[in-house]
Amino acid sequence: MTEVPRIELAPGYTISRLLKGGWHLAGGHGAVERQAAIGDMAAFVEAGITTFDCADHYTAVEELIGDFRAAHPALARRNEVHTKFVPDYDRLARVDRAYVGGIINRSLRRLRMERLDLVQFHWWDTGTPGFVETALILQELKQAGKIARIGTTNFNTARLGELVEAGVELVANQPQYSPIDLRPEGGLIAFCQDRGIRQLCYGTLAGGFFAADWLGKPEPHEPFANRSLTKYKLIIEDFGGWDLFQDLLRALDRIAAKHAVSIPLVALRWVLDRPGIAGAIVGATSARHLAENLRVFSFQLDDEDELAIRTVTDRRTGPEGDCYDLERDKEGRHGRIMRYNQNVAG
Repeated sequence: MTEVPRIELAPGYTISRLLKGGWHLAGGHGAVERQAAIGDMAAFVEAGITTFDCADHYTAVEELIGDFRAAHPALARRNEVHTKFVPDYDRLARVDRAYVGGIINRSLRRLRMERLDLVQFHWWDTGTPGFVETALILQELKQAGKIARIGTTNFNTARLGELVEAGVELVANQPQYSPIDLRPEGGLIAFCQDRGIRQLCYGTLAGGFFAADWLGKPEPHEPFANRSLTKYKLIIEDFGGWDLFQDLLRALDRIAAKHAVSIPLVALRWVLDRPGIAGAIVGATSARHLAENLRVFSFQLDDEDELAIRTVTDRRTGPEGDCYDLERDKEGRHGRIMRYNQNVAG
C-alpha cells in the first residue's frame, strides 16, 4: 500500500497530507451505520490517513470520532483531530466568553480529548462585529491549554488580515480550492505563505463531480442525490458552465489515462501540488475508495499535464471574488443552501 506523506503544520506537529473529512457523516449523504463508520475510521488511520477533519456543527460527528477513539485507544494515539468553532448565525451579535468556552468544552467531551489539536474558526457574517474579539477568546483558551492550535476556515484575505493584525496566532486556513474554484489564488495563498499559514483544502473533488461518471453526460439539474452535488453544481455554473466543465473533465481524463489513474486522483494531485498547500480533505462516508485515494501519491503531474489543465481553467468566468465571498451572501444562490444555526449551545 502506498505510504501517505506527512507534513509539519506547526513546529512539532505533523499531519497526513490527505485528511479524512467528516461532513459526509453529518447527514444529507445517506444513512450512517455507527459501528461501520467507526471501523472505517480505524481503517483510515491504519492506512496512514491519520488526520480527521470535523466540526462542532456537523451533527453527531464529533461524538462518532470520540467513540472511535475510545474503541481504538492505540489508533487514537496516532490520530489528529481538527474540529471547528462555528457560532450560529443568529447568535453572532451575542457571542461571549461563556458561549465560546461552552462549545469548546463540549467538543472536548464529545471527542474525548484533553486538548483539541486544531480549532478552525468560522464566522458566518463578517459584517457583524465581533469576529476578531471571538478569535482572541479562542487564543485565551489556547493559553489555558484547551486548544493546541488555531486556524480559520472561509475567511477572505482582508478579514484574515484583521485577525493576524490583532495578534491571533494562526497556523492553518481551510479554503475551498479545486481546478474549478481558483479563488484562493487571488491573493489569499500568497498572504498566508508570507505569514506561515498553511492551507487545508476542501472541495477538491467538487463533491464527486470530478469523476468519469459525469464525463460526456448531459447537464444535471436539481434535485440532486446529496448536498455536495447541490453545492458544487453551483460552482460549476460559476466556473463557466457545464460545457466548459466537460472540457476540463476531458483534459483530466487524458491525464488520468497517461498515468494509469482516475480523474479524481488527477484533480486531487493538482491541489496537493499547489504552493502553500499542506493537505487536502477528502469526504468519505466509508472506506470504499480508500485504497484508490492512496494512489494519489503514486504519480506526479508534469509540465504538459499542468498546461493542459490551465488551458481550460484560463477560460473560466468565475467563481468571482475572494474566498467565500459568494457564499457569504445569505440571499444569494450559494447562501440559500447553507444551514446557519446547527450549533445550539448556551
